[in-house]
Amino acid sequence: MYIRYLTFALGLTAFVLAGCSDKPQKEEAAEVSAESAPVAATAEDATPTAESNADPVAAERAAGRMIEIDTPKGKFNVWTRKVGDNPSIKVLLLHGGPGATHEYLKNVDNFFPGADIEYYYYDQLGSYFSDQPDDPSLWVIDRFVDEVEQVRLALGLGPDNFYLFGQSWGGALAMEYALKHQENLKGLIISNMMASGPAYDAYAEEVLMPQMDPDALAEIKALEAAEDYGNPRYEALLMTHHYVHHVLRLPPEEWPLDVIHGFEHINPDIYIPMQGPSELGISGVLGSWDISEEIHKITVPTLVIGATHDTMDPKYMEWMAEEIPNARFLLCPDGSHIALVDDADVYFAGLIQFIEDVDRGTFPGEE
Repeated sequence: MYIRYLTFALGLTAFVLAGCSDKPQKEEAAEVSAESAPVAATAEDATPTAESNADPVAAERAAGRMIEIDTPKGKFNVWTRKVGDNPSIKVLLLHGGPGATHEYLKNVDNFFPGADIEYYYYDQLGSYFSDQPDDPSLWVIDRFVDEVEQVRLALGLGPDNFYLFGQSWGGALAMEYALKHQENLKGLIISNMMASGPAYDAYAEEVLMPQMDPDALAEIKALEAAEDYGNPRYEALLMTHHYVHHVLRLPPEEWPLDVIHGFEHINPDIYIPMQGPSELGISGVLGSWDISEEIHKITVPTLVIGATHDTMDPKYMEWMAEEIPNARFLLCPDGSHIALVDDADVYFAGLIQFIEDVDRGTFPGEE
């Protein structure tokens, strides 16, 4: 997920709320403590309490189900929440980051229920609604893949109903899962994610950066060279010259609170080692990650979603859909990295059509 985490999100939250002071319902929804820490649960299903209902984050956490997973460092709990009921269509949503949360994906609520799609929100280990162990050895791709498989088993998902959706980092995780466990899948959705960290970095360097104001880019580069990522000027430059063009193409005051909260709750102890600290490129674990020579092995019905203004190269993503034998490409012409918000009608029409085609047995191909 191509975005600064805590400093940016907290500042943007204050900005949005200041602009919404005449809308009491939004003020109430925004009364979320950024200092709230996840509480591990032992019961699979929790019941909301009067106390949790006073805090939207606590209420949502209480309404979910904690699933115990095994890791090389012991047992931990990850949070999930089921919405809807459809025995043949069950979608597990993998958020980005790494280390973000399910919150920014909530526009799904405005589309999936009307299409009778059962879906599961899920915060990966280390993310805000789940346990957050302080052990860097856990933040590796193979362990995340194993975690997804344990969650699948706990939820009872299988090849007759299991669609795996991944956005940004979640798309990388979904591809890695498919390469190892595609026999469990009915369908795969790769949203706003390239299959190569180096190719992603090259697109930022060769295409996105030259589009920026050269003085602004020079100042951003200078701040990055000084590792001054917390400088308010750095955040302001990125918002003006990058975020509103390539992350979410809306004025900052119109960013949905769910999106802001999702960024506010990013865990930097995962994000930085895996994505790297810089906004204009990628380093860390994902900097050298490249499965572009492997994706042809994915044979399950697959939808690849790109966007014209994304941080990810839409032409590369179209190539991915050609490389995967049983895939379709969906382009969101007005979308950016979070096209599920800024080009939502196109995004969800194509996504729902894909799921329905697979469910009816009419996929592959356009009608």
